[in-house]
Order: sequence, then C-alpha cells, then structure tokens
Amino acid sequence: MKIYIRSSACISPQKTFGNSNLLTEAVEYTKIRLRAIDPDYTAFIDPKLIRRMSHIIKMGVAAAQECLNRGNIEMPGAIITGTAYGCLEDTASFLTRIIELHEELLPPTAFIQSTHNTVAAQIALMLKCHQYNNTFVHKGISFESALLDAIMLLKENEADNILVGGTDEITDASFTILSRLGLYKRWPVSNLSLFTTSSKGTIGGEGAVFFLLTDKPSADNLAELSGVKAFYKPNDAAEIEQKIISFLAMHALQIDDIDLVITGKNGDLKNDEIYRQLSLSLFNNTALANYKHLCGEYPTSAAFALWLASNMIKKEEVPLVVIERSVKNANPKKVLIYNHYLNKYHSLMLVSAC
Repeated sequence: MKIYIRSSACISPQKTFGNSNLLTEAVEYTKIRLRAIDPDYTAFIDPKLIRRMSHIIKMGVAAAQECLNRGNIEMPGAIITGTAYGCLEDTASFLTRIIELHEELLPPTAFIQSTHNTVAAQIALMLKCHQYNNTFVHKGISFESALLDAIMLLKENEADNILVGGTDEITDASFTILSRLGLYKRWPVSNLSLFTTSSKGTIGGEGAVFFLLTDKPSADNLAELSGVKAFYKPNDAAEIEQKIISFLAMHALQIDDIDLVITGKNGDLKNDEIYRQLSLSLFNNTALANYKHLCGEYPTSAAFALWLASNMIKKEEVPLVVIERSVKNANPKKVLIYNHYLNKYHSLMLVSAC
C-alpha cells in the first residue's frame, strides 16, 4: 500500500502560509530566536475563541484547517499530532498564577490548555470530530511518531484522510532556559548566513505544520510518503550510514537513486559534525539542502522539512535559499530527509513523486 500526502499547510518564521510561491522571498532575521509569522486567525477561528487561545493553539488550529481546506476535506478520519514541549505559554501562565495567588482560587483555563494534547483536542472540538485522536510527546521524534501512527492506521484500514501535524512554540521562559543550557548562540546572527558562522549554538524556532495523509491515489496529491524511520543514540557516523543504507534498501533504492538529501544542519559546530562526515562519505555525490536556517531549531522541525520536500516535488522546483550543494535534478523525484535533534533522536523520511 502506498501512502500519499494529499495536502499540507505550514505556519513558520517564513512566508509559508497561504503563499503559492515556494520560499522565493526568504525572510531574513538578525537574531537568535525566530518567531512564526502569524496569519489572520479570524479567517479560521471565531474571534470570541481567539482571545482564550495561546500562540501554539492558534497556530495549530489554523494550520490544520488550512490543510483540510487545501485537501477539500471537511472531516478527517483521525487527528494525530506530535509535540515535544506542548503549550508552554499556558504552562508558564498556570505556574506563575500558582505562585502569585498562593495556590488559592486558581483560574482553570491555563491549566486545562497547558496539556500537550490541547492542540489536537481543540481541532477536534472545532470540527466536531469524534474519530481517533492522539498526541505523541516523544521529544525529538514526536512528529515522526505521529507519522508512523498514521501510516499504521492507513495500512490497517482503520481510517482515511488522516490529519497529522507537528507543533512547538518558543516562549521567553523556554528560550532563557535553553540558552543557559547552551543550545543557542550567544550573539545575533543572520539566519541566511547561519552555516557560514562557525560557532557553538544555533537559532531557536517554532512552527505548526499539518499534512493530510491518504492511501488513495490522485493527481492532486503532493507526493508519496514512501517511508519513515526513527532511531535513538547511534554510536557513530558509521552506524548512521549503515542505517541510511538499510532504510533505502527496504525501498529497493541506493543513495545514487536519491535526487536530493535534506539535512537538519543548524549551524552548531557539534550538531553539524555528523552531517559534515556524511557529506564526505555516503552523501559525497548527492545534492544537499538545508532548512533550519529558515524555521530555526525545535524538536518537531522535521515537519517543516517534510512540507518543503513534498512541495518541491509537486512544484518541480528547488528554492535557491535551501541549496547547499548544487542540485543535479531541478525536478527532484526522490527526496531523503535526515535529521537529528541533539544527536540523540534521529529520523529518516523518504518522499517520492506520485
């Protein structure tokens, strides 16, 4: 059985939402924290509800609704999301009020909306969808876990037109904490020159990306999601290389059959070392592209990469802003995405033309 991406929608620090152009006008930031560009939420959400929603809930609901609209589907057969941090803004608000109000007379809204499954639940409530609803909180492979769950549902004929998304936000508190842990750079840098700045740390990001998955072929489908694989804490580059080779072999492919490899380089010297090694070995003769200089680093950023790959295949173009090594095929038919988060959570996704 083949799995197809019927439609997608992406809210990110770039002009990706509702824009027919594929990253032709990249937005440049000279900072170490990229905030998503908010669309007009009133087009998707009742204004009375918007004021009660935090940033991540608004992003998730709007992206999900736009994805359904693009796929001409009113009711999904299932809703599955992946998030590592959940609703940080509501969590911080609730904890702050615990302290301020001395644990008495606490308003419940922030607590109710602070749970990780709030985005998926809110989408279901607005659509009045009583179908399968699940949220994966698996740190750096949360989105990939959601994809695998959707693939299993499709293959078991449990649902069709499955809405799958990856959402994460960055707040003042989380940015401060992660900065102290050394995840981000210590001084502002242009995101468009991120990979020419050799230093420790990366830039923070956020976003909400949704896909509609189906097993029904159609000329309107964006691409085929041929495979997804996740693995944890490989020993070295040799083991990673072997896992990539095995992953491709499962689909009767070799690295020479891949038109483009999208990697998760983020500008951090330690983080990018594995990509550097692979570019000199397994990916030596393969076209390479990057994406985290556009959306920033966050645990579910692989969803942005999948959105990029599927749209590149459908539109038959590769934006200049993502290219690292010259592209041999301007109309890529097979794209491999390899990403890791903190060199612990590794994932592979294979996207092909329908």
